[in-house]
Amino acid sequence: MVEETDLKPESWLWHLLGLVNPLIVISSNLVGGFWVASGVIYMLGLGPFMDVLMGRADKPRPPRKSGLPFENLLFVHAFVQFVALLTLLYRASIDGSAWTTWVAALSTGISSGASGIIVAHELGHTKPRSFSWWVARFNLLSVMYLHFTTEHNVTHHKHVSTTADPASARYGESLWWFVARTVPGQFFDAANVHNRKGRKGLKNPVYRNFLLQIVLVVILYTVFGPWVAGAFLMQAGFAIFLLEYINYIRHYGLVRQVRERQTELHSWQSEERWSRWTLLELTRHPAHHLKASEPFWRLQPYENAPTLPSGYYGCFWIALIPPLWRRLIHPRIPEQFIPENV
Repeated sequence: MVEETDLKPESWLWHLLGLVNPLIVISSNLVGGFWVASGVIYMLGLGPFMDVLMGRADKPRPPRKSGLPFENLLFVHAFVQFVALLTLLYRASIDGSAWTTWVAALSTGISSGASGIIVAHELGHTKPRSFSWWVARFNLLSVMYLHFTTEHNVTHHKHVSTTADPASARYGESLWWFVARTVPGQFFDAANVHNRKGRKGLKNPVYRNFLLQIVLVVILYTVFGPWVAGAFLMQAGFAIFLLEYINYIRHYGLVRQVRERQTELHSWQSEERWSRWTLLELTRHPAHHLKASEPFWRLQPYENAPTLPSGYYGCFWIALIPPLWRRLIHPRIPEQFIPENV
């Protein structure tokens, strides 16, 4: 890991940039019209350019002594997540099946991926049934992915980059095939975690949570109509897709044997400032795996960890095109991970 220097800690204020997107989504959902596309344009249109324009620091700065601003920021994100959802339901109730409803759902889904799932990921590493843990549960309910904490904490962190982990992408696997494989794979893996503990049938929290999610959609459909329920499902689906896109690029092609010791070489990292600041340091993924209990604001990069060709925004459009992704990422994979028959 990069050693701390005489540099001062980076200001926590930069991470407030992550709130710009949900605020744009909330405002555009309320205004309506072509403004509902603002979230998509901002995050997926301008985001890749911001990764390039903001660049990366020559040397990482040491973490702050106090993480209080970052801890409070997580709860602010969780709050605006639900405000954004409410504005989406408002837009869908007014516009019905119009294109603005579905574009608003996509924009809101991007916000849900960050303020919802990323925050749930961070808070999901806290003590079970604590206030933070419950906030994570509500965030995951808002995107219909309540099994994520079980699969991520129990399976992914233990078996990352092995064939036993459904959330790790294989060498040569396309994003599209990965998503089709990992979404059901993670659900059944989480269910099996509890099955092995004797919690079967409705005693299994994964199955109970799945029924809870169905009930939520039925209530939305019954009370507010099909367009509101459809918009809610679309934002959840897009948020899940973005999560699995991130899972895809974080371990692609980095193979580890089941009992092999995990190192920083088994996760991709990226130091692009824009991705770091707006995604709560999610890009420093090797550090998260080697120190899972470490809060996001204390994570530091590793000098010899494999590095992505861009930040998470810059890699998005690249990953959607499998030949382009392989052309750019394969030369960056450490030689020991390249299959012998390639």
